[in-house]
Amino acid sequence: MLNKSNQGFTLIELLVVIVILGALSSLILGNFFTSLKKGRDARRKGDLEQIQRALEMYYEDKRLYPTQSPGSGFIFNGEFTDSGNVYMKKVPNDPTPGRDYKYVYDSTDNAYKIYTCLENSQQILPYDTALNPGGGYTCNTSCFAEDGKTQINCIWGVASSNSTP
Repeated sequence: MLNKSNQGFTLIELLVVIVILGALSSLILGNFFTSLKKGRDARRKGDLEQIQRALEMYYEDKRLYPTQSPGSGFIFNGEFTDSGNVYMKKVPNDPTPGRDYKYVYDSTDNAYKIYTCLENSQQILPYDTALNPGGGYTCNTSCFAEDGKTQINCIWGVASSNSTP
């Protein structure tokens, strides 16, 4: 009598392994892409804080904020200088191509606000139009509010201490 030895996997065993590997890879990839979004958002927040510090140094020297007009020396993705003073060697820009930070100068109050769009909806609060009543700043990306249904703009910003809401 000959002994038959099983030297392989059955089709069901192979399918179970493939399904398990697929589920694990989808979980890992989902977390990976979320981490990328969080990283870009952290960079955006850090960029705005750096720009804010440079603007405050400029204010200490000039007693006003740049108007973003030609010759003011404040250009995103360029050098922020004025009269030989270098406030930032290179003003950062949004890490996502095609997006920009929005600088809003209020000449009445001599104040500013800088806005950016965040990708990770878990890090934001719903955008309040009172932040920029002069026209609002809308993002290229929309997020959903906590109810999961209401679409909101993903806004984050910094402002001068004398800025009004």
